[in-house]
Amino acid sequence: MARIDKYDPIDGGFRAPLHAAYTGSNTPIGVGLNSSGRVVPGAGQTGIVGVICLPDDKAAGDIIDVMTDGELVEFAGAAGTVYTTDTTTGAIGTTAQSATKVRVGFTVEATRLVVRMFRGAAEVVE
Repeated sequence: MARIDKYDPIDGGFRAPLHAAYTGSNTPIGVGLNSSGRVVPGAGQTGIVGVICLPDDKAAGDIIDVMTDGELVEFAGAAGTVYTTDTTTGAIGTTAQSATKVRVGFTVEATRLVVRMFRGAAEVVE
């Protein structure tokens, strides 16, 4: 399973509370925020805003780091591939960008996912 390798806590993401309890698995998922500003898998109210990869169990309301800019290693992928996340489940895969698949980053080596989240309207896919 993946783990965080590079992450700058000052400008590489943000902190927010979890909406529901989370079972740690080191599986990266795309997340959004609900109408209460809590982290949920998938798009939530805000659309996909970042990626989480938590090794430990967390309770609802726990404050976590959401990565918007960083790198994950020990990722099970293919080198030179763009990865997207599903807006419903948050699952990360290689399906092309669409209204229900949002780009989260790319792999350099097969095992290193570089996360670079939404930067502006130019990346929106209709």
